[in-house]
Amino acid sequence: MNDLTPTPDILDPIEIASRDEIAALQEKRMAWSLRHAYENSPFYRQRFDAAGAHPDDFKSLADLAKFPFTVKADLRDTYPFGMFAVPQDKLARVHASSGTTGKPTVVGYTAQDIDVWSDMVARSIRASGGRKGDICHVAYGYGLFTGGLGAHYGAERLGCTVVPVSGGMTERQVTLMTDLQPQIVMVTPSYMLSILDEFRRQGLDPRACSLKVGIFGAEPWTNAMRAEIEEAFDMHAVDIYGLSEIMGPGVANECVETKDGLHVWEDHFYPEVIDPATGEVLPDGEIGELVFTTLTKEALPMIRYRTRDLTRIRPGTARSMRRIEKITGRSDDMIILRGVNIFPTQIEEQILKCAGLAPHFQIELTREGRMDAMAVHVECTPERASAEARAATAAELRHHVKSVLGVTARIEVHNPEAVARSEGKAKRVVDNRPK
Repeated sequence: MNDLTPTPDILDPIEIASRDEIAALQEKRMAWSLRHAYENSPFYRQRFDAAGAHPDDFKSLADLAKFPFTVKADLRDTYPFGMFAVPQDKLARVHASSGTTGKPTVVGYTAQDIDVWSDMVARSIRASGGRKGDICHVAYGYGLFTGGLGAHYGAERLGCTVVPVSGGMTERQVTLMTDLQPQIVMVTPSYMLSILDEFRRQGLDPRACSLKVGIFGAEPWTNAMRAEIEEAFDMHAVDIYGLSEIMGPGVANECVETKDGLHVWEDHFYPEVIDPATGEVLPDGEIGELVFTTLTKEALPMIRYRTRDLTRIRPGTARSMRRIEKITGRSDDMIILRGVNIFPTQIEEQILKCAGLAPHFQIELTREGRMDAMAVHVECTPERASAEARAATAAELRHHVKSVLGVTARIEVHNPEAVARSEGKAKRVVDNRPK
């Protein structure tokens, strides 16, 4: 693989600034963000007042612990624009993800927010080894999902030639990679393995293709998967991290020269790690739940947003900004399936739409070849126990899951009392994927 280490002159000065310089910038921007949220978002004014916190109380970064957390349910409860801090006519774009009430979780951006997002994704691509003039094959999904357009705008900002393929049609993905000779691919890691299978199905040598770096995100992946991809394609595989509530992809990224954790772009996003049970801020180096505060976001500032992702904060290496380790798990029951976030309660809502089903279910996660798969085991009601009725109900539930959540699931409708019961809290998810 090529050495893609950047020269210092192409980096943003803040990437290699001293920790004191970074902290000084963070304090200045944090004070602005807290005041902006309080003065312009009725949600945050009420939340701060209820907690007895005021922007004037912020004197140093340690004072952030005085302010309340924000959680995903807050976006659902204020749907669609109740948390925003700018009027609707200042929004340049909205994105959304599926919500647990049948309504999406809506996020928004001003024109300046889009500029910052583009800059951060461009910085992430550069950290991964991409350069101006490279061809960038974007196979993340486009649309309301932040992945495709986030990657697209960032690649254009860096000066890349973008191939906006989006997801699916794997045979065409390989054809375009072969014909257009991209140096960069941005895609979920599990789908990259499907692309690898298609290379081999077509009798093509993936090591002979033009790719020099893959930037993989939207789902957890392991170093073992990194090794398999790098060996198969003779390219670098680099991790990108983001979430729509904070911005989208590009909140943090690995540096290709070290691949030792994701550097958080701390000039725009302030990270904390907390004890998920108590909310206490943990010192750097201890594993806990990752929390972010946005420092420059106009449309939808996020103050101490609980990501539910578990990790730890480490000192910077290739950059001065601190790193987070690869995400090791979550503090809630969210499932990430091929880049889509799914909660068991969302499955339950779709089950309750079907008249022939009882509200007892389990979700089984497996891996079929390269790809993760989900099966929903559910019970029929006694009056719908015939084979024909169960098949019809399974088809109905499959349709609801696909149309509302955007994923394809195998539906197994069992006889009454067939789904395992739990004493106490129901065990809704059985993860049988290889560790």
